[in-house]
Parts: sequence; structure tokens; C-alpha cells
Amino acid sequence: MQVEVDLNLCQGYGVCAQIAPEVFELDDDGYAVVPAGTPVPEGRDAEVREAAVACPAIAVLITEDH
Repeated sequence: MQVEVDLNLCQGYGVCAQIAPEVFELDDDGYAVVPAGTPVPEGRDAEVREAAVACPAIAVLITEDH
């Protein structure tokens, strides 16, 4: 699983960072980011999916590995 935040959509609610702080960080302006190349930690897929669903701006994008 790969995850990223669409910065064009992110409004800085921070819900994703509250749900999955091991994956999402807030930048200096309060917008969520996933550091480039950061893999989703083992066993954290459910939290990342929850963060995507909970995002009010629908800015969390998940790509499943094939």
C-alpha cells in the first residue's frame, strides 16, 4: 500500500495525523504530508484506510500494491 496527501485538497484538519501519526505528519503550515518514500508501516493499513475515510477534504489517496 502506498499513501499520499493531495496538497491541493488538504485543508489542514489534521484528522489523518491524529488517526495514524506513524504515517502522517503536519508541516509548518499545518497541512498533512507523508514524507517521500515513506512506506506504510507493517500492520498500519487499517489506520491509513480509516484516516482516508475520515478526511473531511478527501485528500488522503491510497494506492494498493499489486
